Amino acid sequence: SEACGLQRGDRVTAILPRVPEWWLLNVACMRAGIVFIPGTSQLTAKDISYRLQASKAKCIITNDTLAPAVESVLPGSQFLKSKLIVGQGSRDGWLNLKELLAAASADHQCVKSRSQDPMLIYFTSGTTGFPKMAVHSHSSYGIGFATTGRYWMNLTPSDIMWNTSDTGWVKAAWGSLFAPWICGSCVFVHNMPQFKPEVIAKTLSRYPITAFCTAPTAFRMLVQHDVSSYKFPSLKHCVTGGEALNPEVLVKWKIQTGLDIHEGYGQSETVTICANTKGMKIKPGSLGKALPPYDVQVRGCVSLTIRYFLEMFDCFQDNPEKTAASVRGDFYLTGDRGIMDEEGYVWFVGRADDIINSAGYRIGPFEVESALIEHPAVSDVAVVSSPDPERGEVVKAFIVLAPAFKSHDPEKLIHELQQHVKKVTAPYKYPRKVEFVQDLPKTTTGKIQRNVLKNKEWGRA
Repeated sequence: SEACGLQRGDRVTAILPRVPEWWLLNVACMRAGIVFIPGTSQLTAKDISYRLQASKAKCIITNDTLAPAVESVLPGSQFLKSKLIVGQGSRDGWLNLKELLAAASADHQCVKSRSQDPMLIYFTSGTTGFPKMAVHSHSSYGIGFATTGRYWMNLTPSDIMWNTSDTGWVKAAWGSLFAPWICGSCVFVHNMPQFKPEVIAKTLSRYPITAFCTAPTAFRMLVQHDVSSYKFPSLKHCVTGGEALNPEVLVKWKIQTGLDIHEGYGQSETVTICANTKGMKIKPGSLGKALPPYDVQVRGCVSLTIRYFLEMFDCFQDNPEKTAASVRGDFYLTGDRGIMDEEGYVWFVGRADDIINSAGYRIGPFEVESALIEHPAVSDVAVVSSPDPERGEVVKAFIVLAPAFKSHDPEKLIHELQQHVKKVTAPYKYPRKVEFVQDLPKTTTGKIQRNVLKNKEWGRA
């Protein structure tokens, strides 16, 4: 920290792929009282500029690949004091982490951080507006994953945990850092620059990985690849989160591997809120039950709220209005909609601003997406509202076709897909409009940006 001109309380932005140095830097910042701000390596120069300005970070850490993007925005980054590069070689104006470590003294004293000192800041993408900064303190965030690791991820000191999350996503803190280390588990890391189902399958076959976490979209790609021919000799427990898991994917994974997928739910502002824990009856499509210490309630029919506990973010930095809007008395409003059954299982309906109200029927896009993804013609799908003179708004599906169906007659295929949805779910939920697209807009963490499609549909793009 001295070589970088940093002091306790300063902020550092780190934009790195899945390399060992990312773990080292996390611990180093905690010990030095420096606030760590992770970012995905998919960030553009514009993204980096915004984050540097908003966070007032005094140091940025990245690799040689992203360094040019950082240099392109330096004229507008008046708070930045130092630049640190990870990897081989040197770059003008940049410090090299390997060289600094070689010259560092072994005599180091940890800063005695106070419980409410900030430790981590995560930029949350959301569905509208610029990303907000969720601040987590030393006292709450790390230890908050004790129940996550033990009960949802089923981790013990003899387990090896592989979480495929990009280091810029909050799930990396969950499954690649705090939860396994608190449980004494080994962390498995694969650089994996691009997600390829065959690489995932071969890795699970080759190494003694016992616990595996990846996104629902990745599980969908794996079952489409068909992993039934592979053997995963050590794998015992699979978890997923970040977006809702299609029931069809859960069923296919069970058929192909013999394993369940334990879905969990949380946000950048929280630790794990709901989860399907080991030994619990899994209801396909459900997020499971509230995980201690959270008290999860459904208010105003479908608004998910949780009692505010220590294991929560402190605030949205420099945004008191957003913080105030999210906290009501003892409760935190997630901004998500869901329902709870008589056994306490929570079911995700959708983001509050994603709900489609068509002729008085309230339709969650995820339900329609889940129905469509069961059809072999659908490779990927996003559902949003579309204006309609009679019904106010109707369901519209943007569909990426599987290669084998791209030559089919579009009108016949649309009719077939509409009929399919009517059979799989309530008929009123079927997409009255369908558009075939080459790809879908997604955040850097891989979540579908329904708001981008919705804004185009409503002429707000």
